Amino acid sequence: MTNKPYNLVIVGYGGMGSYHAKLLKENPTLCVVGTFDNLEERRTASTVDGYKSYESYFAVLADHDVDIVLIATPNDVHKEIAIAALNAKKHVICEKPVTIYSEDLEEIMKVAEATERNFIVHQNRRWDKDFLTIKEIYDKTMIGNIFHIESRVQGANGIPGDWRHLKAPGGGMLLDWGVHLLDQLLFMVDSKITSVYANLSYVLGDEVDDGFQTIITFENGSTALIEVGTTNFIQLPRWYVKGTAGTAVIKDWSMEGRMVTQNFGVDFEAPKPIQAGQGLTKTMAPPSEAAVSTSNLPGVAPTMESFYDNVVSVIEGRAEPIVKNAEVLRVLRLIETIFKAAEANEVIRDFDAYKVDPI
Repeated sequence: MTNKPYNLVIVGYGGMGSYHAKLLKENPTLCVVGTFDNLEERRTASTVDGYKSYESYFAVLADHDVDIVLIATPNDVHKEIAIAALNAKKHVICEKPVTIYSEDLEEIMKVAEATERNFIVHQNRRWDKDFLTIKEIYDKTMIGNIFHIESRVQGANGIPGDWRHLKAPGGGMLLDWGVHLLDQLLFMVDSKITSVYANLSYVLGDEVDDGFQTIITFENGSTALIEVGTTNFIQLPRWYVKGTAGTAVIKDWSMEGRMVTQNFGVDFEAPKPIQAGQGLTKTMAPPSEAAVSTSNLPGVAPTMESFYDNVVSVIEGRAEPIVKNAEVLRVLRLIETIFKAAEANEVIRDFDAYKVDPI
């Protein structure tokens, strides 16, 4: 275990770069010693925040005291920045989406192997409490075997920022938020994908998607509806999952939610018809009070290292990365398939490598 902090430089001191800097102030083993950004106002902001502002990226690479480069730039330049850092014998942390195209990630992975340096992607939402709660329900079959998952994030503010409206730098919601929701899904469901269907929204008139829906079917029989929207003035629940013995819902990141499970082996009245519009229904009538139980969401105790602590553990050879590059590659290939399915308006099958071999 190291006796000194690892020196880290942040490349790209915008929203995410400055966010990393703020979080890393609390980390004793990763020390932000400087930043680099092409924009003068961001270089000034870095200096005001107390960091050295490197005059060029070459200067970052030439500094032998720098152990780690953290990339927080627009998506289209991740590959060239990462490969240069790896070749300069720096470890690399990269913001998501790691690259726009899967072949670019494969190239980075080969360079990381050749240089014997670590390349780790910041898929931070694997640590979100809402996701970990659903994963706990899934893993422990608290509502029976889960066969349908709905995962959504929805807002009404359109596409944020500037470059995220543009295709060339990798804008759009599928690459922005979709990469998080898909990463969570594949981290939770251990099964091969058998089919994908999708549609993308362009109602705001941008050249990139302002939202999307995709339906994913797994070999184990479960299905998932993943949805991102930026034109939703009324939001649907963040999570809605169905199991063979009940249903769970989480409204939003405030963790408001509940589980409703069926009471098996208990005598209770059959549902009585209710008035439904201009007719009667027993099928859609609420179950009797004795038929179901309502319970709170489970409490989830942290079981994984934090992202930054895991980076240090990986560098020191004490642990495997929680975010494995093979998993990131699989998600990126799924994103490419979603784009293809939406463009062709067809269901796509037999694309998922499932167990991706490390490169």
